[in-house]
Amino acid sequence: MSTVVAQTVPFREWETWVRITTPAHPREGALPLVVVHGGPGMAHNYLRNLEAFAEDGRTVIHYDQLGCGRSTHLPEAPPEFWTPQLFVDEFENLIAHLGLTRYHLLGQSWGGMLGAEIATRQPDGMQSLSICNSPASMQLWVEGAAELRATLPPEVEATLSAHEAAGTTDDPEYRRATAVFYERHVCKVVPTPEDFRRSEEQMEADPTVYHTMNGPNEFHVIGTLREWSIIDRLDTIDAPTLVVAGEDDEATPATWRPFVDRIPGATSHVFPGASHCSHLEQPEEFRRVIGEFLADHDA
Repeated sequence: MSTVVAQTVPFREWETWVRITTPAHPREGALPLVVVHGGPGMAHNYLRNLEAFAEDGRTVIHYDQLGCGRSTHLPEAPPEFWTPQLFVDEFENLIAHLGLTRYHLLGQSWGGMLGAEIATRQPDGMQSLSICNSPASMQLWVEGAAELRATLPPEVEATLSAHEAAGTTDDPEYRRATAVFYERHVCKVVPTPEDFRRSEEQMEADPTVYHTMNGPNEFHVIGTLREWSIIDRLDTIDAPTLVVAGEDDEATPATWRPFVDRIPGATSHVFPGASHCSHLEQPEEFRRVIGEFLADHDA
């Protein structure tokens, strides 16, 4: 049976919370997998089921990024504090503290965006990069969301647009309309998985990072990341890269296609019938696809 250990890692004057799942029977040559969560600000919980990679003899490392989960919260930090570089620095600090000389990185949603940012720095120890359900630019993300919103029932789209124009995105009516989009394009599992619910609850308890960098929800992007793009830097990534998404993902093909087109040698896989949380909707197939890719690049 796998062993789970939680600890905190000093990062500047703060702390990063880490959860390490070590297999009972480590497989020779299987490198650790570092899992980078989304949001920004959603915490690691909704990705907890990826600890199942330990069943194949691989150590799995989850962590909560600064500002969420069990890591240090900074609700008074100004908007300019929350930058991609901050989270790149936190990741690099984590890797150094844990003494990881070779590892795989898997990032989901914002985590895939952050993973790409990290990979452009060409870290020596990164053996592979898995970008899951992520856009290469927020402009493409917004355009994709607009296309998906156009397929919602007219009354739902009208409700969303009215509250966004009025600045009343905290209204219960707006939240109910948002749920229609989420059920189609974010997580199709009914009822909502407990791990996903926990990530949402901790984000709602302290939405500082999510609201500052993204906005009130997945498709109304008005935060500091709204101009973010990595497209013109993708050709600097030299780690073997796999890009995955769901067929009904809010990360539409146009949002993630630049990763495949511009990262040398990158490959892709689409999970039929899945949405943004492919790992929760099709866990066994997700682990099979990712597991084969990791094994190919352990050496």
